[in-house]
Amino acid sequence: MAKRKVILDVDTGSDDAVALCAAVLSPDIELVAACSVWGNQPIENTTDNTLRLFEALGVDIPVYRGCDTAMTKYLCKNYVELDAWRLRPKAMRGGKEISMHSAHLPLAPTNRKAEDMPAACFYVDYLRKSKEKVTLIPVGPLTNVGLALRIAPDIVDKIEEIVIMGGGSKITNHDPWSESNIFHDPEAAQIIAECGARVVWVPLDATHRAVITLDDCKRFRDIGTFAANFCASQCEQRIINHDAGQPLDIPHAAAVHDALCVAYVIDPTVLTDLRHCHVEIGLDGYGSGQTIVDQRAYPLERNGWFAFDGDRFKFVDILCDCFQRDKSTAQVLEEA
Repeated sequence: MAKRKVILDVDTGSDDAVALCAAVLSPDIELVAACSVWGNQPIENTTDNTLRLFEALGVDIPVYRGCDTAMTKYLCKNYVELDAWRLRPKAMRGGKEISMHSAHLPLAPTNRKAEDMPAACFYVDYLRKSKEKVTLIPVGPLTNVGLALRIAPDIVDKIEEIVIMGGGSKITNHDPWSESNIFHDPEAAQIIAECGARVVWVPLDATHRAVITLDDCKRFRDIGTFAANFCASQCEQRIINHDAGQPLDIPHAAAVHDALCVAYVIDPTVLTDLRHCHVEIGLDGYGSGQTIVDQRAYPLERNGWFAFDGDRFKFVDILCDCFQRDKSTAQVLEEA
């Protein structure tokens, strides 16, 4: 079976890093490029983190620097800012505060640079020239992809699927009504929702079910490759934060959101409740960033697939299969 051509759009922090490792190492994916976007960290950090990780993995995959803020949202103050993370207890280990996403991944600095072409322009150029369809996996704010579709809506004809990490129906994290990626650029999310491509939403409803536990991290470490040890450290960092401020139904576990999108591209059955439905995004006031899923008996026209559950055991199996294929000799500079 031919590999699927994939472009990952990342605001590289901890879960993006796991997603990138899986995409690079999967025998089912040809990762043709990564596009950086602001989100977990400023654009300078997310771009550098992506470059560091590709250096550590020993792969020559181009990185295109993307947008450093939303398309329109932060031009005015007509939105409500209630970041729930500010209200949660700090995550501590050994007397030191541990963040969900470190400013810099614990990897050696690199001299690699991002490509000259901006990410949105790369999407237009690459997709228009591509002889086959490409899968997009945006796992941060959706600014780059939304901007590209606004510049050149015809590129939708070259898109196999857009697999989004974002949104939430019954579970949110930025505030009571929105998930962070969608909150930060709801206009871009709405552009994608109505673009006409096959859009798969991998929201918190699914990522909080297909979680990774400390036992799973031990399984990663038993593999012994760089990717396995590095991803174990990133997942452990996330578990510390979840235990402190966002405990899950399964104790000592974490949602590793972005990697679940890559796992879905490798094996779609990892999402166990994927419903064809109508999805819209709230764009103003208290509803800004809300993912509105029409679940009525007679809904509006269905424009996407929304995941409500995931298989955590299959998820870990997929990641383990990827990590054991790593042949690099890089080292994790420090533990989470």
